Amino acid sequence: MANDTQEKKSPLQEIAEPFIGLARAPRALWGVYLPYVLEGLVYFGILTILGKFSSENVGLSDIVAGWVYGGVTGGITFAMLLLGGVSDKIGVRRSLALALFTMMVGRLLISFSGTFDLGAGVGSPMFVMMCAGLFLMVVAYGLYQPAAYAGVKRYTNPKTAAMGYAVVYGLMNLGAFFSGFISPLFRHSFVDVFPPNGLTAVFWVYTILTAIAVLATVILLTRRTDEKAVERIAMETAEMNADEDENENDTEEAPNEKINNLPFAGWVIAALASLVLLVMVKAEKFTLPDYTEYVPLILTGSLAIWEFLRHRPTHPFRDVRFVFFIFILIPVQTLFAHNWLTLPYYLDRAFAGTLVGEYFEFFSNLNPILIFFLAPIIAAMTTKSNIYKMMITGTLVMAAPTFLLSFGPSTALLLTYIVLMTIGEAMWQPRFLQWIAEIAPKGRTGAYMGIGQMPWFLTKLITASYSGYFIANYVPKPDTGLPMQTGKMWFIYGLIAIISPVALWLAKGWMGKDLAAKVGK
Repeated sequence: MANDTQEKKSPLQEIAEPFIGLARAPRALWGVYLPYVLEGLVYFGILTILGKFSSENVGLSDIVAGWVYGGVTGGITFAMLLLGGVSDKIGVRRSLALALFTMMVGRLLISFSGTFDLGAGVGSPMFVMMCAGLFLMVVAYGLYQPAAYAGVKRYTNPKTAAMGYAVVYGLMNLGAFFSGFISPLFRHSFVDVFPPNGLTAVFWVYTILTAIAVLATVILLTRRTDEKAVERIAMETAEMNADEDENENDTEEAPNEKINNLPFAGWVIAALASLVLLVMVKAEKFTLPDYTEYVPLILTGSLAIWEFLRHRPTHPFRDVRFVFFIFILIPVQTLFAHNWLTLPYYLDRAFAGTLVGEYFEFFSNLNPILIFFLAPIIAAMTTKSNIYKMMITGTLVMAAPTFLLSFGPSTALLLTYIVLMTIGEAMWQPRFLQWIAEIAPKGRTGAYMGIGQMPWFLTKLITASYSGYFIANYVPKPDTGLPMQTGKMWFIYGLIAIISPVALWLAKGWMGKDLAAKVGK
């Protein structure tokens, strides 16, 4: 804790100090950062074009393409829940290299699926090969992101931690911005080589970039580099007397009693079977009475969660206020999901024939480059701010501009929305990720990062479940003859997003001092 008698610094010094500290960070931290830029480019680049590829190349409907999106994005977060603790066991260095290599193989399969004539439509060899590649990418990413954040915690000290999380978040978005240049460049250049739209060429470029990320990780993040960084951070932390500030997060957990996990495994299998049934119903392979198709999944999923938590009294999900705090973010997080579920379609179709429509990848990824610059600056300016207050203000600033798009397609309103939404995102998202990592018990950062992703997993599934409907009916394909109703669509999305800041504000008294202490730092 800072000494109260310490000389007061100027505002400029307060902002500059975290940047200076981060510039002097151990080399191992840059072994996390540099591949993360490439991964941000590839991951968000794929999300931007996956819908168009699914519709035009694989021959899927907008609704089915939405389910593919949901399977990828929701699957990644579910994989984090299962694999988040793996990095704690095998180490950050091995986890990052293994995850990136597996992602490279998955993206290689996706590239092959569009290179050869394998047919089209659901059930075609092309669809199967694409899904196999996406599955490998999903599993690998479930290991990759928790390991990356565990690496940031491992290679930063108490003074550089906040900036460290902000920078890793910003670098991911910097990579995403670059995809807005790479994708249209190769898509337009290779449209004759890879018909009908050149998107397969983009997937090949992303596969090569993933291979480069694997090499960068292996070269930069060696065992020696890791050991030197850990020793240095330990010395720096000791010099800051950080032990005086450590709380229950660094205490050893009581030994776990032996738990019979067979009932839990049974309910998980039942929940997965219910999910398959739901997909089959949505694909019109089976029919169930109206409003009952979700009942099996909700019932089995709830029983699986109950069976898991009842044997684990210290699990974070047993804390009602903690659960409220992370799950109430779902409404505003739908705007993140709409960045790839809705925005590319919206720009491609509602702005057809304009610069925005022709280069929809670039405009879809303006948010990331703004995040790259804003996240570290805002983190430096708000290092000492109360996180709960930042959550309220940030989510409000993020959600409110959505209503600007309800006035219809307009380049000026679109850019204003992107800028304001990004400022709000930069205010709360990196700090929330930092909080999740910091409340984790010693040696369980990866596991807690996975736990903290549960609401994001649900957000992706929920948003994907209705985005295809909204795209098909409010931003339809030109050949359908249906009218554009983009303003109505964004107004509905705005009403959903605004729930988060309103609920956080209403609940600030109920949250109480205990949780306030956890999130107030």
